[in-house]
Amino acid sequence: MTAIYIDYLNALDIEALAMTDAEILDAVEAGLVAQGNGQTVIEPRVHLEPNPDFHGHFNVLRGYVAPLDTAGVKIVGDYVDNYLHGLPSEFGILNLFDPRTGMPRAILDATVITDMRTGAVTALGAKHLARKGSKVLGHIGARGTAYWNLRLLDSLFDFDEIRVHSRRPESRDGFAAKLSADLGKKVVATEDWRSCVEGADIVVEASRLSKPEPMLKTEWIKPGAFVVPYGTMSAVELSLTDIMSKLVVDDWGQCKGGKFGSLRAHVETGRLSEQTLHAELGQIAAGLKPGRENDDETILFWHRGLSLSDIALGKAMLSKATAKGIGQRLRFA
Repeated sequence: MTAIYIDYLNALDIEALAMTDAEILDAVEAGLVAQGNGQTVIEPRVHLEPNPDFHGHFNVLRGYVAPLDTAGVKIVGDYVDNYLHGLPSEFGILNLFDPRTGMPRAILDATVITDMRTGAVTALGAKHLARKGSKVLGHIGARGTAYWNLRLLDSLFDFDEIRVHSRRPESRDGFAAKLSADLGKKVVATEDWRSCVEGADIVVEASRLSKPEPMLKTEWIKPGAFVVPYGTMSAVELSLTDIMSKLVVDDWGQCKGGKFGSLRAHVETGRLSEQTLHAELGQIAAGLKPGRENDDETILFWHRGLSLSDIALGKAMLSKATAKGIGQRLRFA
């Protein structure tokens, strides 16, 4: 057998790539379009919860993107209390494979990939489903994915007002300060949920609750808004879906089952079903179903996280790394 090598990109390598906002969005949208055109395979994510006392679990995501000729598996740990140890809440590894032979091609640090692709899916949802003139953003949560939600959303909408809130004052204040510096505009840290989201054109709920609790009130959502709830534990009221003109998800197969997710109760009570679902985002990105059709529509987008987005962004990073001579080659066999 001839020698086999795999490409390895660690966190420092990925930082050196300096992926632009446009590169991230283009890569992830390509994965969504492939999904919408039926050119992908998505296996429902599975979870490993080693011990409830650890306040965390692992997600295992698997997929295949035919236009990219790549299959992949990502394993990401999601631990609520990691901030107590000075660690990010999520650590991840992405493995990419030749889909025809099963031969491993690459290993990438997927911690920032997870953050980037999550933010990209949020932003691409807004691209297709939010009002074009949206100028006020309210964002709940300050964990890793929050930064890329806000950065990539602002790259598309150039907001006049950005509000953020999280449970710990030191977290939300530091988060707002970093965003203000990076975006070159004022970002306001609010002291409560209501002042953060009420009247906003785009509302993103990425909270870190230990158990479901209806913190986001339906009455705070203004008509015509675009709402993205994706916390692991639900923070929304059951009535939230009742005011929506359209309900959109990233992948219905993942959203309709499993233990976690912000709209789990809505699926279980039939509020979100195959009958009430408007579309998957990939179908909209591929032009097969309409996105927003008028400014009066109030639209909800729930994304659980797509392995396809990890694979598409990972493949784009590998291509850029090869062109720039970044990364390492490891002997596999």
